[in-house]
Amino acid sequence: MATPDARKPSWVNYWGWGSGDMLGAGAQAVITGWLAYFFITFCGLSPVKTGLILGLPRLLEAITCPLIGYISDNLRHTWIGRKVGRRKIFLLLTIPLLPSFALIFVSGQTFTYYLVTFIFFEFVYTMFLIPWETLAAEMTKDYKEKAKFAGARMLIAQSSAILASYLPTLIINNFGGKDSSNTFLIMAAIFGGLFSLVVVLVVLFTWERPYTEEEKLIQPEPMDWGKAALIPVNMFRDLFSTLKLKAFRQHLSLYLGGYISQDIFNTAFPLFVATVMVGSTLVISQAMTMMYFAQLISVMIAIRVIIKTGPTAAYRMAISFVCAALLLFLGFYLVKPAGFAAGVEGLHGNIFNAAGAGFNPTVLFWLFLPIILAGLGRGTLNFVPWGVYNYLPDVDEAVTGQRREGIFAGVMTFVRKIAQSGAILLTTTLLGLGGFVSGGKGQVVHQTPQAIHTLVLIMVGGPILVMVTGMIISWKFRLNAKTHEVLVHEVERLRAGATEAESPESKAIVEDLTGWKYERLWGRGEKARPSATSDQIPDIN
Repeated sequence: MATPDARKPSWVNYWGWGSGDMLGAGAQAVITGWLAYFFITFCGLSPVKTGLILGLPRLLEAITCPLIGYISDNLRHTWIGRKVGRRKIFLLLTIPLLPSFALIFVSGQTFTYYLVTFIFFEFVYTMFLIPWETLAAEMTKDYKEKAKFAGARMLIAQSSAILASYLPTLIINNFGGKDSSNTFLIMAAIFGGLFSLVVVLVVLFTWERPYTEEEKLIQPEPMDWGKAALIPVNMFRDLFSTLKLKAFRQHLSLYLGGYISQDIFNTAFPLFVATVMVGSTLVISQAMTMMYFAQLISVMIAIRVIIKTGPTAAYRMAISFVCAALLLFLGFYLVKPAGFAAGVEGLHGNIFNAAGAGFNPTVLFWLFLPIILAGLGRGTLNFVPWGVYNYLPDVDEAVTGQRREGIFAGVMTFVRKIAQSGAILLTTTLLGLGGFVSGGKGQVVHQTPQAIHTLVLIMVGGPILVMVTGMIISWKFRLNAKTHEVLVHEVERLRAGATEAESPESKAIVEDLTGWKYERLWGRGEKARPSATSDQIPDIN
């Protein structure tokens, strides 16, 4: 069997693995960008019922996400884990089930129907997502190679988001039905087929880390599957053990700061465009497409910035762009600029053809500028957490002496789902309390001033509050190319039996990233005290 370092990833592997985010991000782009709008506008569901459908499945995944990660980590001890792959067995199971995505977008159904179909798809989605996320960390330990994996992933993610936002425009232009629910059904059917295809590509162009003799010595006992009742206990023990890592706790704060802000914005933005700006599915689609194109450009820039300087500077700049965009949208609501509606109407519903239609500077400033700024910021906010994630198992290995990519992927998705559930439930509940009412069959219902005021306050104030919190925490986050290189070197020394760091600076860096005393690393400190040296290392971000 090949050793862990014998295989070097090539561009085929980067893009083969990264193609998985056509499902990972593509599904979420459709769900967060369109599903609340679809339920409220075309299905006649109230904002509160919409929030329950979108939120409740995430609460159930509080169990399924870490459970799948925990089981996939331990499947290496079984025949199927060795022959098929402890990660790939999950991927193979999802291939025939992913077209079920289209069932969610069948209009005219009941609350129970939408809840059940969404729960089913989210479970299938999680079966893919958790094992898939581990593979990049398993295929390489090199900082730059991991950054390339993350970059390929995010470029695919942004491309899938562009597709999710533009498909309604394409479908409307080719099939008609500007305000038809069939637009979304056709879109979901196309994506369901693409999802199955990209999982096949992931299976073909990735590999799993071999089980080494060293790991057998560290973790010699296979999981006793006869004691299945203990799996949840052991799972949550491992889950909460990840929070003992200082770098991981900081990383979660950055992750949630960027993503929760987008959950709130994605839920509110289509309703904002429909009720406050121009009120058209076509224009919403094109505005979101423009934003996702800007996100794609942002990711391309962020890849190089993070490889050279680290994640925190890029993260702070991204937040500044998004905050500027949100304040411009707030300004639009307060100013109510004259000539804006006429300017958009003069584009004949196609904002991409603005130059040829006699460009209106009012439209440029109030529609194009904030959308582009938001996209430039959001792309980097998306990339930073997943660019950093691939290095966290290395920090964990320094503490435990084990490779636990699966449980980290499970915890990441677990925290993400819980936070996303809370963000969507809170957003839709506040909209309902503010008097926002649903439509039906594509109608844009006249909303009261109070309802619109509530919508604007949520869309602008919620993301800013969450992002600023993440920005504050980012000032003490020091995982970057230089510190990661030191960490990996010290892990190799620990594996060789070292009990002391190579230098005081190396010791300070490793203790800062792990939050543990050096002498307690490598599985020697289950009852270790947190490190007291976290503020003693130089800031080399």
